[in-house]
Amino acid sequence: MAHVNPHDVMAKRKDKEILKSRVKAALLDFFFVFYSVLVVDRVIWNKFILQVKNIPFSWTEIGIIALVSLVVGVLWSLTGTSLSSKLFGISKKNSVTKYTFEIFGWFLFNITFIAGWIITKISIVDLFSEEGLNAAQRIFSALFTPEMAIFDEALFAIIETVYIALIATLVSIPITLIVSFASARNLMNENKFTLFIYATLRLISNFVRSIEPLIWAIIFSVWIGIGPYAGMLALLIHSIASNAKLYSEAIESIEEGPVEAISATGANKIQIIWYAVVPQIILPFLSFTIYRWDINVRMATIIGLVGGGGIGTMLIQYQGLAQWHEVGLIVIMIALVVWIMDYISTKIRQAIY
Repeated sequence: MAHVNPHDVMAKRKDKEILKSRVKAALLDFFFVFYSVLVVDRVIWNKFILQVKNIPFSWTEIGIIALVSLVVGVLWSLTGTSLSSKLFGISKKNSVTKYTFEIFGWFLFNITFIAGWIITKISIVDLFSEEGLNAAQRIFSALFTPEMAIFDEALFAIIETVYIALIATLVSIPITLIVSFASARNLMNENKFTLFIYATLRLISNFVRSIEPLIWAIIFSVWIGIGPYAGMLALLIHSIASNAKLYSEAIESIEEGPVEAISATGANKIQIIWYAVVPQIILPFLSFTIYRWDINVRMATIIGLVGGGGIGTMLIQYQGLAQWHEVGLIVIMIALVVWIMDYISTKIRQAIY
């Protein structure tokens, strides 16, 4: 059997890591150049300087910019002086690299800030115009003189909102526990099948979490109809995906000592999880769950705007009718309930720790 030199193995592994870093740096440099050209050309030059209202879109033009950016990005990363080369630790140690990093970093930040200012159409003049200030005065005066005639209706709606958040949080707990254990890499790296399950669940949870509860509320409102059930389902599915990420990361950061000790006794997988993993993660799990309930209470007031039930539905109705005194009462009740729930959840988390 041929002798394998460990130094050769380490050298090959190091070369592979350097190659991966160079590829990542080249791709990131391509993105930086592509992004910079697009922002300067499409936003700053055409939108701001030339004042072009409708900038024509051309896939050919975008393709040419992308191709040029790819060439420039790759060549730039090969010099070892690019922004990404320093980020990935493969840059050349000289003053050129330092100045390139600082100059291009500031350039990237400045064009991003300028583009954001242009796109959001920030205007101090509009904010403090006489017409705008008069409109703001009318609205705020109405908000702080609430109409108490709808108090009973608003009270029931805010109670409904709290229960929507509560049920969504409670129902999500057992599902999230199962998903989180299967989404922890340190528990699912035994073979290719378990790694496939891990990767699939991660992909699904990332997709679900990337869609805001407001969008899920719209989907479920169309699916099962407008009402609190649609709102609860929207919060439920988003809670599962969001908490699964937090739970799984807590599992991946546990101490390996207890796991190895229990494994050495011949315990099976369930016993290892129950006696070595669960005791280390139960407090973070409780904290994450309580915090999620706090988030769900806030979100439950928003999803009502798109048919998710609760106080949000009332808010959008009275806002649409421009009945600002009624809106004022609803806003005050929402603020009070959110403050109370935040206070309670904070006290519970303090008691846990």
